[in-house]
Amino acid sequence: MKKLLLLVGIGIGWHPQAMAQRTWTIAKQELLFSAPPFKQCHASTLVEVAKDKFLVACFGGSQESKPDVAIWLTTVAKQGISAPQRVADGVVNDTLRYPTWNPVLFKVRGGDLLLFYKVGPNPREWWGMVKTSPDGGQTWSAARRLPPGVLGPIKNKPVQLANGAILAPSSVEEASGRWKIHLEKSTDLGQTWQLIPVDNASPLDVIQPSILVYSANRLQLLARSK
Repeated sequence: MKKLLLLVGIGIGWHPQAMAQRTWTIAKQELLFSAPPFKQCHASTLVEVAKDKFLVACFGGSQESKPDVAIWLTTVAKQGISAPQRVADGVVNDTLRYPTWNPVLFKVRGGDLLLFYKVGPNPREWWGMVKTSPDGGQTWSAARRLPPGVLGPIKNKPVQLANGAILAPSSVEEASGRWKIHLEKSTDLGQTWQLIPVDNASPLDVIQPSILVYSANRLQLLARSK
């Protein structure tokens, strides 16, 4: 798509059986990108960094999977909407560049703002990257590659538990065609990660899990299947 539409919903009621969307109303609806520096964009992610101030990121370029696809960041505030700025790309060296994919913005409680994303020729061969910001997205660290086997959240946000642990919903698309989901857990605000298998032995082919939190000790995963 060429334009990104931002919908801000306010929940005026909630039911524990996940029927809240029936009582939502649209508070604001507007186009973020009317004349963006890319032809297509996809996989938007949103985070609130201050009162009435949001950051929105997406991947954009000439076409999904093309080497020029980068991660773009926009600020939405009372003052208006900023022009999208490139915040990450897949440049390896002067002659090699890969596309980027699926940004996820996440604010750690008591820590930095994190930007997770993927770099690689396709979802079967990509790897996880992360950048951090101590000031709500005004400045960013150099990109850091996540450890082997750790991809970060594939498309949907992590959750931070009451004890401070972060759970990132992740998945792999194997060259064999098999899809599998797992969780990645960090107890040190995203510095190190532990893999938690979810469906390795099941016949399900699922990716891109999302975590629902029902209580302090009950979580549920929703995922996309073949």
